[in-house]
Amino acid sequence: MTHLGRRRLLQAAAGLVVAFTWPTGARASDRTVAGDEVDGFLAIGSDGGVTIYSGKVDLGTGARAALRQIVAEELGASFERIGLIEGDTALTPDQGSTGGSTGISVGGVRIRQAAATARDKLLLLASDRLQRPVAALEAADGGVRARDSTAPAIGFGELIGGRASALKVDPAAKLKDPAGYTIVGKSVPRPDLPAKFTGRHVYVQDFRLDGMLHGRVIRPPAIGAELLAVDEASVADIVGVQVVRIGNFLGVVAPKEWAAVRAARDLKAQWTTPATLQGSDDVFETVRATPVDHEEVLRSVGDAASVLAAATRRLEATYQWPIQSHASMGPSCAVADVRADGATIWTASQGTHRSRQLFARYLGLPADNVRLIYLDGSGSYGSNGNDDVAADAALLSRAVGRPVRVQWMRADEHGWDPKGPPQVLDLRAAIDAAGEVTAWETVAYLPVNTKGLPGLPLLAWDAAGIAQPGGMSSGLTNLNSDPPYSVANMRAVTHWLQATPLRPANLRAPGKIGNVFAVESFADELADAAGVDPLQFRLQRLQDPRGIAVLQRVADAMQWSPRPRAVDPMAAVLQGRGIAYVHYKQSENFVAMGMEVSVERTSGAIRVTRVVCAHDCGLMINPDAVHAQVEGCILQTLSRTLFEQVTFDRSRVTSTDWASYPILGFADVPALEIHLIDRPHEKPLGAGEAAAAPVGAALGNAVFDAAGIRLRTVPFTPARVKAALQSLAT
Repeated sequence: MTHLGRRRLLQAAAGLVVAFTWPTGARASDRTVAGDEVDGFLAIGSDGGVTIYSGKVDLGTGARAALRQIVAEELGASFERIGLIEGDTALTPDQGSTGGSTGISVGGVRIRQAAATARDKLLLLASDRLQRPVAALEAADGGVRARDSTAPAIGFGELIGGRASALKVDPAAKLKDPAGYTIVGKSVPRPDLPAKFTGRHVYVQDFRLDGMLHGRVIRPPAIGAELLAVDEASVADIVGVQVVRIGNFLGVVAPKEWAAVRAARDLKAQWTTPATLQGSDDVFETVRATPVDHEEVLRSVGDAASVLAAATRRLEATYQWPIQSHASMGPSCAVADVRADGATIWTASQGTHRSRQLFARYLGLPADNVRLIYLDGSGSYGSNGNDDVAADAALLSRAVGRPVRVQWMRADEHGWDPKGPPQVLDLRAAIDAAGEVTAWETVAYLPVNTKGLPGLPLLAWDAAGIAQPGGMSSGLTNLNSDPPYSVANMRAVTHWLQATPLRPANLRAPGKIGNVFAVESFADELADAAGVDPLQFRLQRLQDPRGIAVLQRVADAMQWSPRPRAVDPMAAVLQGRGIAYVHYKQSENFVAMGMEVSVERTSGAIRVTRVVCAHDCGLMINPDAVHAQVEGCILQTLSRTLFEQVTFDRSRVTSTDWASYPILGFADVPALEIHLIDRPHEKPLGAGEAAAAPVGAALGNAVFDAAGIRLRTVPFTPARVKAALQSLAT
C-alpha cells in the first residue's frame, strides 16, 4: 500500500493547491503538531477557492456550515467557495476527539485564528503589489482591494501564486470586530442537508469498495465468555462464506450481505456461560458496594460538616441515574481495507486521530501507514459502537486480505455498545428558622474517569486477545454536582469507584445530566421546605447576571408568578410546571428550562406538554444550528428521563431491542419554545450538550408541582409514578 502525502492526496482529490500547502512529498505523519501552522487548517487554490482541514468533525451539529462561516468572515472569503475536509488522518490536523461541544469552542476557534493569520498575510502581499499601506486595504469576497477604490480586487489565488508557506498561526492576529460581522451570527443553510433530504448523502453505511466483502461478528451468550468450539460445517451450504476465528473473536465474511447475516445466525458455536454480573435490579446497591479508587473534593466553602452536624433542621435525599445506551437509530458500521503494508478504515468515529494510533498498534503497522477517514454515521452522542465496529472490520479484513464492511445488527447495538454508567448522589442541607440554607453537601458515587480511553477495551481486540491500554474511563465528570447558588457552607465530594457493571463510555453530557438532576431537584426540595417559590429561590441565590438573564427569560415566557401548590385529589389528570437551571460545568453555557406536564393518576403516565428553554452559549455562529442542537438535547434527554434504562441479568444485557429499550416517540414530543441569547462579544461555547443537563430536573420538578410526588430515580416510568402516588395517598 503506497502512502500518499497530503499534497498528492489533495492533487488527486481536489485539484492543485498552490499555497498554504505542506512541502512536496510531506506526509500527515511528518507533523506531530499540525496546529501551529496555517497550512494545517487552510489551503487556497489557484482559482481562489478555499479548503478547510478540520480534525473536528460534524456529528450532525451543523459544523459544516459554521466552520465555513468562521473562515468566510475572518479570511474574507466567499462562503460558497469554501470546501471542507474533516476527520481524515492523512489530511487534517489532530485537534483531539470531537465531543464536549468543542467542535466550535476549540476546533473552530483555532481555525478562526488561522484564517485571521492568513488574512494578514494576504493583506501584506497585496500591500506590496498595490503599493498601498495595509490599513488602506480589506479582504473580502475572495480578494483584496483598496477601501477607497473601485478597482477590481486582486484574487487570493493570484496573490499567492505558486509559493508555498510555512506560516505559523499567530495567536496575536487581530480578529474582526463582531459588530461588523456579515455572515457569522446568520442562519446559513447547512450544505449537507440537500443530499441528506434526497437520499444522496453517503453515510458510512452506504460506502462501498470494489471487491469488498460483508462481515458479521458472532457475539457470545455472556460477557466474558470463552469460545470452546466452532462447527464450520453448519454454514457450509451458504455460498462464499468464510469463518474467521481468532481466540474468542468469531466472525463470518461473504460476498453478499444477506449471506453474512444468515451465516452469523446459523453458525454453531460452543461457549462458556459465565455469570459475572449482579443484574440490573440491584444496580444502585452494586454502585454503593463498589470499592472506591479515590476521593475528590470538587469544591469546599466554609465548614459544611460542622453546620450540618449542629443543625436542628436537615433535609436529605438520594438521586439515582441508571445505565443507558446510546441507542443509535441505525446500527454502527465501518469499512476496512487492511493489507500487509498498511490500512485504510472508513468510520464514523469521533476520534479518528486517536484511533489511528491505537489501530496501528493493534494491527502491528507503522502509524504512518494507517489512515482513518471520517464518514457520517447514524449518530454518536459519545463513544457508541463506532470504534468497536471499525475494529471488527479491521480484524476481519486483515484475516481475509480483502476490504470488509461490517454493520452491526440491532441486538449488537443495544447489547454491546459501551454504556453511560449509573450514578448515585446523596445530598444533605441544613435550613435555619428563617428558611435560609446554611449548609449544603453533595456526595457523588461515580465510576472512575482517570484512566484509559472511553469505550475501551474495544470488543474485537479484547476477544482476539490483543492487549489494550489498561484502566477504565467512564466519561463521567463530577462537574455540576455542586450548586450554582450562594451557600455559606458547601462541600461537594466524589467517591470515584473502581468499577461499573457494564463497559462504560461517554454518553451525551456525561455525568452532568445526573448531577444537575440531583442538584436542581434538591434545590426545589429546599425551596418547598422553606416555603419559597422555586424561581425566586434561585434568583435570590444567583450572582451571575447571565444566569439571572436566562432564568428571567424563561419566567417571562411562561408568565411565571408565585402560586401555592395544590393537588386536586379528585382530578384524573394532574397538571404542573417546573423549572431548572445550569451554568454548564460552572464555566460554560447558561441554560434555564421550564416545563409544563400532565400526570395521569390511573396509568401513571407523564406527558410533557411544553418546554421553554433560554440558552446562552456566547457567540452563536449559526443560530439555526444552535436552535436545532438545543431541541435535540431536550428531546433526547426527555427520552432518557422518561423511558431509558439498560436491563441485564447475571450474564448479559437483556434490553436489546426497541421493545425492551423504548425511546421517545413522535407522539411524545412536546411544544418546544427556544429563546437563544446571542452574546457576540463573548467566546463561542458550542451547543452540543448544555441544554441536556437541566431536562431531568425540570421534568421532576414539574411532576412534583403537579402531583406532589418527588421522583428521585430515573426513568420516570408509569410504575414508579403509580407507586409514588399510592405511597402519598397512604
